[in-house]
Amino acid sequence: MFSLPDCFYDINMISVITRLLLAMVFGGVIGLERGANRHPAGFRTHILVCVGAALAMMTNQFILQVFETGDPARLGAQVITGVGFLGVGTILVTGRHKIKGLTTAAGLWASACLGLAIGIGFYSGAIVAAVVIFVSIALLPRVENYFYKRSRVLDLYLEVDTIDNFKAIRKYIRSVDAAFYETHLGKTPPISSGGVAFHLSMMLEKRVSRGEIIHTLESMDGVELVEEV
Repeated sequence: MFSLPDCFYDINMISVITRLLLAMVFGGVIGLERGANRHPAGFRTHILVCVGAALAMMTNQFILQVFETGDPARLGAQVITGVGFLGVGTILVTGRHKIKGLTTAAGLWASACLGLAIGIGFYSGAIVAAVVIFVSIALLPRVENYFYKRSRVLDLYLEVDTIDNFKAIRKYIRSVDAAFYETHLGKTPPISSGGVAFHLSMMLEKRVSRGEIIHTLESMDGVELVEEV
């Protein structure tokens, strides 16, 4: 761990400015990626969360330093709990059973923890954590997508005009030796009037590609919509 002059670890004008600026920069870097991809919590939200957490932790240290009383972890614990509730507000479950906002919620929580580390003067931990968080959010999705595209599990949302056409879909899927492990009706009204919405989860054989299954289903009679979820 690198060492800085004592003035950066006590509560004074130099340390306050340094910590708040670091919180603004680190929170902003994380928020830029979220905002650039049009996620609910973006640049300003992450800055506010990170700066607010840092300020809470500095306030705790100030109380200890000036009044020589209090619990050094109390405000930090409250921040972690409060940001947890804030993050939940960004999570949505769509009518097609897609869960959206989990990464944004986790990013807000991580930004708050980053702010706490900065606020108490744990600079080395904050710098390493900021790099790890940014890499996880901005770069690792490519690795994630690489493996997901090669997964044998396929989850689909389908809309068909009649039950008979859905039976044809099931017959086709069985013909390529795909194994069903979940099938249920969709909760949202389908696009086609009088149609039926379904969710299908299946395990594919290695010889069959995901794109081939989806393309064939889209070309079948009566199929209004096919979407991977």
